[in-house]
Amino acid sequence: MKPHQNKPLFASLLAAALILMTTLPVIATTVQPSQPTVNLGISSSFAVLAGTTITNTGETVIQGDAGSNVGLFPGTALTGQTSMTIGGAVHIADSVASIAKSDLLTAYNDAAGRTPVTRIASELGGTTLTPGVYDSADGTFKITGTLTLDAKGNPEGVFIFKSVSTLITAVDSKIALTNSARYCRTFWTVGSSATLGVNSHFVGHIFATTSITANTGASVQGQLLAMNGAVTLDNNTITNGICDETDTPVVVTPPDAETPAPVETPTPVVTPPNPEATPVIVVVPSEAVTETVTGGRMPDTATPWYNLLMIGAILTVAGAVSWKQR
Repeated sequence: MKPHQNKPLFASLLAAALILMTTLPVIATTVQPSQPTVNLGISSSFAVLAGTTITNTGETVIQGDAGSNVGLFPGTALTGQTSMTIGGAVHIADSVASIAKSDLLTAYNDAAGRTPVTRIASELGGTTLTPGVYDSADGTFKITGTLTLDAKGNPEGVFIFKSVSTLITAVDSKIALTNSARYCRTFWTVGSSATLGVNSHFVGHIFATTSITANTGASVQGQLLAMNGAVTLDNNTITNGICDETDTPVVVTPPDAETPAPVETPTPVVTPPNPEATPVIVVVPSEAVTETVTGGRMPDTATPWYNLLMIGAILTVAGAVSWKQR
């Protein structure tokens, strides 16, 4: 066979190689990218935010460089403030608190709408979880003992727990962070109310549609944000601090220490909403659930060397066929 007669065959094989080169990255990349974090907006500067009232008993400490403000909107009742140590400013039914509540609703709907979802048991104590989005069959979460969050060395790993109704932690329960897991990448959406047990240690941002109760001695590394109801405190330590890669021990400011002068957050020029306005409406996500083995996801990677190997193999075959025919 003459050399020019081999050109159609060679051209066909080369075309096949080009097609594989463009399609193989899609075939090889089967792992989804990691979840992005949840944008908190102005609400990130509040350690405690409520809709109706904030009630405190005992010497509660609210601190943290990320934001230690306390806010209420549209409610105005803050009781027990004199025995609280508040590192930031107090915003009662003002424009700053109003904007924070709006940003909280946006953050709640974002986190509550994340997919794919891994369905797990409602009891989280005694388990170790990797970054992902989780819910339970009965719509609740409980922590008895220790829940360990393992980021597998990825400090940007995001944990989202979606509870349709309640979140309840037991006495002396705790959440432990390991392998670069961070409180600022841990989010809890609660369809009604959250209750933290006596002397428990909680990690993450709680977005509750109704109320949050922190029982005696409970400590929180994160935020307590309630949209429509109350936040109840009792000798607690709430630290909305810098986003460390490890679970840094909470440093409690002695109650008799001099309280730092409140730093007022600049007040945007806005018209405060009418306190009698229609209550906040929360967008409830669909119940679509994707079962996976674990909540973690590997990085979104392709394998270009594999593509080159395939192209080289095709061209080698083409050359061998051409040589044999000659």
